Amino acid sequence: MNAKRLISAALSVITAAVCIPFRPASAETADMREISTLELVRDMGIGINLGNTLESCPNWYEEDWIAKWSEGKPENYETAWGSPVITKEIIEGMAKEGFGVLRIPVAWSNMMQHDGTYTINSEYDARVHQIVDWTLESGMYAIINIHWDGGWVNHFPEDPTESMKRFRHMWEQIAESFQDYSDYLMFESQNEELGWESVWNPWGGTNGKAEAYALCNEINQTFVDVIRSSGGNNPKRHLLISGYNTGIDRTCDDLFRMPSDPANRMAVSVHYYSPAGFAILTEDADWGKATPTWGSDQDYASLRSEMDMMKSRFTDKGIPVIIGEYGCPTKNKEPESVRRFLSSVCKEAYQRGHCPIMWSTPGGHYNRTTCKMEDQELQKLLYAIGGKPFQPQEPAQQTLPGDVTHDGNVNAEDALLLRNWLLGDADTALPDWEAGDMNCDGRLNAADLTLLKQKLLH
Repeated sequence: MNAKRLISAALSVITAAVCIPFRPASAETADMREISTLELVRDMGIGINLGNTLESCPNWYEEDWIAKWSEGKPENYETAWGSPVITKEIIEGMAKEGFGVLRIPVAWSNMMQHDGTYTINSEYDARVHQIVDWTLESGMYAIINIHWDGGWVNHFPEDPTESMKRFRHMWEQIAESFQDYSDYLMFESQNEELGWESVWNPWGGTNGKAEAYALCNEINQTFVDVIRSSGGNNPKRHLLISGYNTGIDRTCDDLFRMPSDPANRMAVSVHYYSPAGFAILTEDADWGKATPTWGSDQDYASLRSEMDMMKSRFTDKGIPVIIGEYGCPTKNKEPESVRRFLSSVCKEAYQRGHCPIMWSTPGGHYNRTTCKMEDQELQKLLYAIGGKPFQPQEPAQQTLPGDVTHDGNVNAEDALLLRNWLLGDADTALPDWEAGDMNCDGRLNAADLTLLKQKLLH
């Protein structure tokens, strides 16, 4: 038995990275409820995005300016587009304002070693875990995705083999990392990037249209296949499928296909930023004119028509709809129109069984300093539509790397206990053996003991 435990030469050469800290130990026993995705989406209520935060990143083709001008740590990326470092109070504040689901856009390529392996950085992964944990502890659902990520997904048509390799391997890692979370965590395949004008120009006829949709459908099917073949709770996890460019009309096109799913646990995601003159533009552009107001008969008719389209195409057929983003700027907009637009989109979506998730960025509709909605009148309107009371959950018991005694501290007692166990002391037991797996390889050996000793020296 001693020979099996001891690995020769492990003390002299150690190349493994330190294990991701603060993984919830109780996640392994998290149950997947026997509820349909329709029921789960309805239980979400209404939601909000943690926008311009974990998805802030450089363009795929440019130098990583975030790393160049900072320490290159997760918080440097998190704050690069104007967000403060996210705290538990910021997340809890969203739940206290009545939101039942937090969509967490993520650029997983941040801090990645670009050596062709597309290996996600453990520190970055740990930070996503922390924010997801805070979300679930606040009583909200969480949705994580691959979100723009510098725009590499736009290059699928030019290099489909390498792009699919990257997409598949990234989701394999995400799936494994979060496999033991409950069904309060949902995976979303992509953001708005599944659509390519280089293949099909929606304003220039139908040439290439079938090929563009086929590629979108293939990517979504790959996403489902990867998650369903992974471990933990993932064979039953509820999944969010990105529509074609997340456009309502394009996603309702007959060429868009929901993937084949043995678990039959999927929803479809679209976004609503219409009309663009109000919902996107703050000033005139060469492709459109900015408008300061919203609320005409035509505005309402267009909104209801698109929500009805999603209902008849998907919800009525048992496929729930999540409006993953809807929103508008406040600059150069009439405040009453902003309030009217946001509450109307929320209401029309929610009344049809869709889950509306408002887009919110630093300095936007949710104030990350006061941890409240900037417009409290709007908050009351949204809460009346589908808000949920604040119901925090007990924090998951945490596994502290190195704390094999499981007493909440890492000290010499842990190193001594792990050493005795490795030497085969028959009277030695490890209260938390997983905490001793310092290099995350699923085994306990001399390499873990060395990493633990190094930790104590710092």
